[in-house]
Amino acid sequence: MNKLDWALRIVAAVILLQTLFFKFTGAAESVYIFETLGAEPAGRIGSGVAELIASILLLWPGKQAFGALLGMGVMGGALLSHLTVLGIVVQDDGGLLFGLGCLVFLCCAGSLWINRATLLGVLKR
Repeated sequence: MNKLDWALRIVAAVILLQTLFFKFTGAAESVYIFETLGAEPAGRIGSGVAELIASILLLWPGKQAFGALLGMGVMGGALLSHLTVLGIVVQDDGGLLFGLGCLVFLCCAGSLWINRATLLGVLKR
């Protein structure tokens, strides 16, 4: 399980970290998305910060369950935005952003399941 967990966490973290460049530099695609959602620039920067924290926690041994939970939350919001406002395809991307969001959500869900004892231990305190 340890190798599977690491693989899930690395895939999720790499995708999350890769998108930070676009969010933090104000790339046209990111600005368009958050303007469409009515959350530019605070939503773009805020989600970028949340994704950065999730990535760090995903790669931090002992904290991965919290990173996975945060990653699922951020991606859940992104996927909901795609399904309700943005659409699956945004600016002719062929659904790439939506697909990456689904992949990150699933990787985080898998890691959270593997590391559920950590989270449950904190909740029992």
